[in-house]
Amino acid sequence: MNRPLHRMGSGEEPMKRTHSREFKLQVARELLSGEKRISQVCRENDICETLARRWKEQYPSKGEDAFQPTTTTGADEGSRLEARIRELEASLGRAHLENEFLRAVLSKKGSVPERKSP
Repeated sequence: MNRPLHRMGSGEEPMKRTHSREFKLQVARELLSGEKRISQVCRENDICETLARRWKEQYPSKGEDAFQPTTTTGADEGSRLEARIRELEASLGRAHLENEFLRAVLSKKGSVPERKSP
């Protein structure tokens, strides 16, 4: 059986399977048609019953729009980027302080030349 999924992960981490939207829709339709039992659909598609039930419940409420990738709004993306900028600026400040401290220690020992100005 050809299952459209992607395996993600590396090293000793457990593998996380990500199923395509089309695959989820197909499984939900099979379950809702009633032609097969949930255990049979799960066996055929190598998925757990909890996941299949979740997809089956989501399909009727959203129909063909179910399982669409979530998109972030511009405001959400902007605030996420601003938080990342603050994080990077703080990291840069710490690195700068660490460099100045190390320069001071090494200059006392006479092994580092004075800092050049930009």
